[in-house]
Amino acid sequence: MEWREEAIVLGVRRHGETSVIAEVMTRGRGRHLGIVRGGRSRRQQPVLQPGNSVEASWRARLDEHMGTFLIEPVTLRAASLIESAAALNAIQLAAAHLRLLPERDPHPRLYDGLSVIVEHLDAPHKAAALMLRFEIALLEELGFGLDLARCAATGQRHDLVYVSPRTGRAVSREAGAPWHDRLLPLPQFLAEEGSAEDAGALAQAFQLTGYFLARNVFTPRGIKEPDARHGLLAALGRGGVRPPRNPAAEG
Repeated sequence: MEWREEAIVLGVRRHGETSVIAEVMTRGRGRHLGIVRGGRSRRQQPVLQPGNSVEASWRARLDEHMGTFLIEPVTLRAASLIESAAALNAIQLAAAHLRLLPERDPHPRLYDGLSVIVEHLDAPHKAAALMLRFEIALLEELGFGLDLARCAATGQRHDLVYVSPRTGRAVSREAGAPWHDRLLPLPQFLAEEGSAEDAGALAQAFQLTGYFLARNVFTPRGIKEPDARHGLLAALGRGGVRPPRNPAAEG
């Protein structure tokens, strides 16, 4: 069994004296692991860094075996990422999110989202907005999709300013007014598929996705929010984006 595909490195761990087990994300094969012989060599180590794009050739005698990778560099980003705490935490957070999915389960939408994120890791504000889209896509892939396109009460597609914490559906300003203190704020850049307009909107959006990730994914699985998410929010806070309050964690 063998295949060859472009991939993004998520992480590595030691395997024996000179090799590593590499974890990559591919568009057609999903998150995939394999042994890289000599992966701890001076030539291979710079290539096998999280965030790098590579050409991965996988081979195994049987499909269910871990198999081995031959890894060739395509785009190396690690040298620039190491200078940014936000960038490092963003790629670590993306990897942690992808580990919520079964290995070798294709999720092309998430691969495409990750591909865009790694291209913008040198711009933390842009990368943060892309990470929010990634988290929304992740919730959908896990079966907990949010409906931010129309009001749950009226069906209208304009003036959407709230999200129901119970259903994950958008609510218009008028329909939600009587219960505004019980609803989550919906930043306009998420409702209108635009760009993040300010730091406050980013903070609200992280509160929104964090609430549903905690309620539907982390808590039922008995796991904590990834440390990298806290690290990303802290790094953004130092750049003017305050880490949001997580009502699910508090309640």
